[in-house]
Parts: sequence; C-alpha cells; structure tokens
Amino acid sequence: MSKRSHSSDPAAEALERLRAGNARFIGGKAHFPRTSRTVLAALAREQQPQVTILGCSDSRVPPELLFDAGFGELFVVRVAGNVFSSEVAGTLQYAGMHLRTPLFVVLGHEGCGAVQAALAAKFDGARAHSRIEVLLQSILPGLAEVDPALSAQKRLRAGIEANVRWSLRQILESPEGRARRVEGRMKLVGAVADLSTGVVRFLDAPLDNRRTGKSSGSRS
Repeated sequence: MSKRSHSSDPAAEALERLRAGNARFIGGKAHFPRTSRTVLAALAREQQPQVTILGCSDSRVPPELLFDAGFGELFVVRVAGNVFSSEVAGTLQYAGMHLRTPLFVVLGHEGCGAVQAALAAKFDGARAHSRIEVLLQSILPGLAEVDPALSAQKRLRAGIEANVRWSLRQILESPEGRARRVEGRMKLVGAVADLSTGVVRFLDAPLDNRRTGKSSGSRS
C-alpha cells in the first residue's frame, strides 16, 4: 500500500507519480491491478490517497488505469464533463479537510461528448434533454473565449481545454479553495487525456496558492 509522502513537497511528488504511472500505462508495463489481501485489509482501516481527481464519467478514461494507480492511491470524483457543482465541491472539501490529499487534478479528455454538446448549444443553438441541459449550462461559461472560426475538430480541442480550466478556476475561487490558498495548501493541476493513446497531457505548471491567473496550455 502506498503511504503518504513526508517529503518537503508532497504535491510535486504526487504529480511525478501520476506522470510515471501514465508512462507505465502507455508503455504496456502497468502494475495495476495486482493487490494483496494485506493491502486491502489495511485500507479497510483507513485511506490516505495522494491525489484527488475530478474527472469525466466517460468509460474510456478511468484514472486508476491511466495512472497505473493501486487501491487507496487516488480519491476520484467522476461526473460528465468534469463539471464543478455543489455536490462536487462538498466531495473535494472532504478530500481536502479530512483526507488532506496534497494534489488536486481536474482531468478532461479529448473527444468529450459533454463539451461537444455544449459547443453545439453555444454555436448551433442545439437543445438537449432537461437534465442534460442543466449539465451543459455548467460548461458554457468556460467556453466564452473559444473561437467560432476554428474547424470543428480544433474548436472541440480548444473547448475541452477551456472546460478543464473553467473547473480549475471555479475550484480556486470557491470559499474552500480561497481558504486553502491562504493557508498555502492548494496545489491544483489541469490535464487532458488522449483517448487513442492514453497519454495524459498536463496543462502548464501546477496551479497553487501563488498563481491564479490565466495562462496558455502546452500543446502536443
């Protein structure tokens, strides 16, 4: 079982573990799901996840597999479009206050149907069923700067990254996020997974209590 790190920068160490795990996954050298009964018995008593991930519900992007993480290493919240809501906020607050995970990640993915539907609503006036419409309304504010002149493929790619950044911004600007930034305990990272390769592209440098403004993401 992976124990909580006692290094001087546990969030940076946790991020490096995610990078290494994704490299093992795409290289066909994943360790998961080998887990002993001893590990499961220990986890039954307590959990000490290193990372909290807000990801999309899409069946093709399970964080535990993408990052080759074992039982008890990741605290995962999954909802279509990796949107930030009051329920998600409560779950993230639990992770921060009680589990004290040093790193938070918002994980989007290429080809996200929720973002695609939100773009169709924004630029083409498309309508969705009532509950889905509520979900799309949570995504639309983050798409304000997506260029309508882009091709459909580039527009979707831009929208997916913009949606990840929108969730990051909402977390940072929430009362809990602001409090953790003041305490110097907020480390937040955005990432996008490629469906065809499994590669996870991290956006810029990790966001923390010292950095809250917009910046351009890395391109690959």
